[in-house]
Amino acid sequence: MLLASCYFYMSFIPVYILILGFTIVIDYVAGIYLEKFSGKKRKYFLIASLIANIGVLAVFKYYNFFIDNFNSLGSWWGMQGNLPYLGIILPIGLSFHTFQAMSYTIEVYRGNQKAEKHFGIYSLYVMFYPQLVAGPIERPQNLLHQFREKHLFNYDRVLAGLKLMTWGLFKKVVIADRLSLYTDAVYNNPSQHGGLTIILATIFFAFQIYCDFSGYSDMAIGSARVMGFDLMTNFKMPYFSRSIGEFWKRWHISLSTWFKDYLYIPLGGNRVAVSRIYFNLLLVFMISGIWHGANWTFVVWGALNGVYLVVEMLFQKVKPPFLNQPKIKETGWYIVTSTLLTFTLTCIAWVFFRATSVADAGLLLKNALQFNHAFFSDKTTLSYGFAGLLFLVLIERNMEKRKSSLPFECKHWWLNQWLYISLIILILMIGVFDGGQFIYFQF
Repeated sequence: MLLASCYFYMSFIPVYILILGFTIVIDYVAGIYLEKFSGKKRKYFLIASLIANIGVLAVFKYYNFFIDNFNSLGSWWGMQGNLPYLGIILPIGLSFHTFQAMSYTIEVYRGNQKAEKHFGIYSLYVMFYPQLVAGPIERPQNLLHQFREKHLFNYDRVLAGLKLMTWGLFKKVVIADRLSLYTDAVYNNPSQHGGLTIILATIFFAFQIYCDFSGYSDMAIGSARVMGFDLMTNFKMPYFSRSIGEFWKRWHISLSTWFKDYLYIPLGGNRVAVSRIYFNLLLVFMISGIWHGANWTFVVWGALNGVYLVVEMLFQKVKPPFLNQPKIKETGWYIVTSTLLTFTLTCIAWVFFRATSVADAGLLLKNALQFNHAFFSDKTTLSYGFAGLLFLVLIERNMEKRKSSLPFECKHWWLNQWLYISLIILILMIGVFDGGQFIYFQF
């Protein structure tokens, strides 16, 4: 499995395997000595591990971003900024396997995980190919022990994994990649569109990024399940959320819990003064934003979500008491209103995530309020887009009620199999196969 993972990773840029090898050796040695020593020496090994991982991330992902901003700042002050850029391509999944490796050394340091003595098993923990590119970001307590266990062939487990992979592939090539045809046309030309076109493109992008990313997670979890491994759930139908706080408990769960466990709680969590809680939330979300990409658009996206949470917490203190009553919260108007409000705020934030610059994001938001532009109509894309969204919402609503990760679980065996065969037929008939990569491919 380690050899397969190496081959999988090297199919992109073979020499980049050395980057992984560098951090794997350092973290493997650090873990052993973290368990062996006590006192300040343990801190030194933890710091060495963190510096190695964050350092690699800083060079490959953020060096050119820092240089660009430094040169721009120098020009603004009348100085000639001419620091050189690095002509490098970002390694695939760098942020994901870096965070997974960091969780290992941190957990060993905290005493929650024993150091892994088997170098091959630890390497596989970092490089396990189903989730190497875009997660889920696993914890050592959940994954490491599974590499020591014997996994026998299980028909039901294999079938369930293949079904989940099929559903993930359907979301990616039939829904996400179809929606991207409309979204790209609008967001790549922000000055030429306005009003309903931008609003619709933003809604489409919200579902595009969800189906793209959760589709990959489904395929990762499904392929691991086929081989007998359990990976953590990464999405729980986030657009059914009734608040921003609930949304972040359902969206990219492995990353949200990572920042909670290794940044928010160490900063004091909810045990500090209220003003400090607000500051910590904003800081964590801004760091989460820059984690997503080396662009100010991601920083603004993260900060905006942090502001949403702070405002939501403030509102909880001043909202009328009757709104907290269980009977009110379960009424249809409350569910619909709170869900739509949460989705609207999320879509506004997605504008910054998708736009190529902060200026473009501002232009898109401005033009969205102007209805003097002609509506951009791509009838084929719109037809497939609306049909796909309706199908997705109906299926996931049913999955939510059944508390299942699989779209179809019928009592009749033949009907159940035929539904998944129908998904495969739809994938082959209307799927978009133009080589489009996953949105989180190089995050």
